Amino acid sequence: MGDKANAHPGAAGRAITADQPSSVRNVVLVGHSGSGKTTLVEALALTAGAVNRAGRVEDGGTVSDYDEIEHRQQRSVQLSLVPLEWGGCKINLLDTPGYADFVGELRAGLRAADAALFVVSAAQEADAVAGSCRAVWEECAAVGMPRAIVVTHLDTARTDFEELTGVCSRIFGDDDPDAVLPLYLPVRGPEGPDGHAPATGLVGLLTQKIFDYSTGERKENPPDDSQVPLIETARNRLIEGIIAESEDETLMDRYLGGEEIDLGTLIEDLEKAVARGAFHPVLAAAHAAPGARQGLGTVELLDLITRGFPSPLEREAPLVTTPQGAMRPPISCDPEGPLVAEVVKTASDPYVGRISLVRVFSGTLRPDETVHVSGHGLVDRSHNGHASHDLDERVGALSAPFGKQQRQLDRCIAGDLACVAKLARAETGDTLSGKDDPLLMEPWAMPDPLLPLAIQAHSKADEDKLSQGLARLVAEDPTMRLEQNQDTHQVVLWCLGEAHMDVALERLRNRYGVQVDAVPHRVSLRETFGDSSAGRGRHVKQSGGHGQFAICEIEVEPLPPGSGIEFVDKVVGGAVPRQFIPSVEKGVRAQAARGVAAGYPLVDVRVTLRDGKAHSVDSSDAAFQTAGALALREAAADTRIHLLEPVAEVRVLVPDEYVGPVMSDLSGRRGRVVGTEQAGQGRTLVRADVPEIEIGRYAVDLRSLTHGTGRFDRSYARHEAMPPQVADRVRERVAH
Repeated sequence: MGDKANAHPGAAGRAITADQPSSVRNVVLVGHSGSGKTTLVEALALTAGAVNRAGRVEDGGTVSDYDEIEHRQQRSVQLSLVPLEWGGCKINLLDTPGYADFVGELRAGLRAADAALFVVSAAQEADAVAGSCRAVWEECAAVGMPRAIVVTHLDTARTDFEELTGVCSRIFGDDDPDAVLPLYLPVRGPEGPDGHAPATGLVGLLTQKIFDYSTGERKENPPDDSQVPLIETARNRLIEGIIAESEDETLMDRYLGGEEIDLGTLIEDLEKAVARGAFHPVLAAAHAAPGARQGLGTVELLDLITRGFPSPLEREAPLVTTPQGAMRPPISCDPEGPLVAEVVKTASDPYVGRISLVRVFSGTLRPDETVHVSGHGLVDRSHNGHASHDLDERVGALSAPFGKQQRQLDRCIAGDLACVAKLARAETGDTLSGKDDPLLMEPWAMPDPLLPLAIQAHSKADEDKLSQGLARLVAEDPTMRLEQNQDTHQVVLWCLGEAHMDVALERLRNRYGVQVDAVPHRVSLRETFGDSSAGRGRHVKQSGGHGQFAICEIEVEPLPPGSGIEFVDKVVGGAVPRQFIPSVEKGVRAQAARGVAAGYPLVDVRVTLRDGKAHSVDSSDAAFQTAGALALREAAADTRIHLLEPVAEVRVLVPDEYVGPVMSDLSGRRGRVVGTEQAGQGRTLVRADVPEIEIGRYAVDLRSLTHGTGRFDRSYARHEAMPPQVADRVRERVAH
């Protein structure tokens, strides 16, 4: 970070261990899809000596993207951990997918990390950067997580680096633009035939030294007098930015008084400001050229991570309670303390079985010990297909993942991460603690999946395997919700988007061997009477032996929404014997559940039994059940039956410039906008009531409409009468 080269790269092929929390750095990479996060991890791994050759995403040969799905799609779809060694520190790089559908993997990475690198491509538009990164930046700011920005693709883009750092200051430095500044500027080589001058090195703004990468390996050169005037403005601004964040209040007065501030003091204050999240440096990095040992800016970035980013000792751990909810004292990052760890990711390996990526917050995790697994961390998970569990399990082997490899570990201390094999019941978000002192960590926020995928088994053989495959799928991914809809009798996987949906289907097929078919998703419609009506049910049959005889007369009248089915007995004179009145009610309710027009449950009516007839021999419970059902169907045939559709209360949060298009789109979905309110930071909350049948794909459509910047949530409000023309289309579809 102070422009000092590092001469202690990690050795490829062995597990990297940490002996104390102070030597651990947990860093998550955040950025738009295609920003170059995975390529950057590969470049850092090469510079640190963790790999001997840098792979390429296009060739499917990177350490981070080892899953077959990632090879085919040429993008990350899951969180991956790549441990490196640099400057006496173990660096756990957490590579996250940039696509919005996999934000659950990003949330897990943020939970496991103590600092964040925001990766910005020089080839991307400012709107794309803002849309994908701004919300995450604000989340990190809310918890005081240190952040830095890395600009990639300098070698191919024509964007001016200083111009791009200005864009970063505007996007990420709303409160203080002078807290988002570059530490280095690129040094350009000769222009090529296309007129583009590639970056061949960096100039340090503090030391003014030149770091030349043109030979494929970093070389440090003394300050170049020709460069000094070119960097003077940026250097002065950086020094002022560092001094402004200094804990020494006299430093600014001394600087403004003309005193030359010692370089060591500036570097020390810079490192402290970065560690406490008050200053956010901008750096440049590039993938190493074929045959090169170090990519542009990778040494500087590794130095920043080891010297500027905090160790786990400097970060506050999440709150803990007992499984019953009683508060416990805050935990500390002490390898000798009580065991508290959290499952941040769950995956299935065809040879090893379930593998859990665990962050240890306190104590030391060892192989073959018994731990307590508390599975209530994601509040009210039962409706997500996640069964609550609170039990002891034996830990299998511990390992450090490196791509497809699992390198064995003998322990994992507080502050570090490791993979645990064969935790059969542990799911993402679960807490591991001592069996004699069970604890539970507060959950992290997960987005609600809002894109439904209705599926059915392709064959009888697949049907037998479907439930187990789905259970494994939702255990791995807490952003996926499994619903067994009792009204439509459909199995529904709720996903975050189409890419999330495609990955789920592919994993069911290839990982769990379950072939499924996607079918149209149905919403829970209802029926009700538009007016009062009467019906007579006559069930009279005579065949050898006892016959069947039951006649009943009913009146049906509509009730207010939410009333359900009321049954009233007003028979006089014993026209229907007392023992058969419950039979009539049972028949009416059974028919109401089956529907009377389009096959949807009948609700919000009062059914009054007025009269009837019975036979001393041929009347029976079954006969009066049938008569009750017939009477209800006849009453329905003589009046208007309304279809009721579920209406959702939708809350959409969008930048102000998209409010008009969003409200227009909601109106086109038969929605009623009920209000708007300012949400701060240039965003507006739009509230509307929208029929659920119209928002099945709203998760996809809103993302397209707002260029990825819009967010929404929904909740059931009520059932309302469907417009006649829409109801007619539904009835025609049912009829066919």
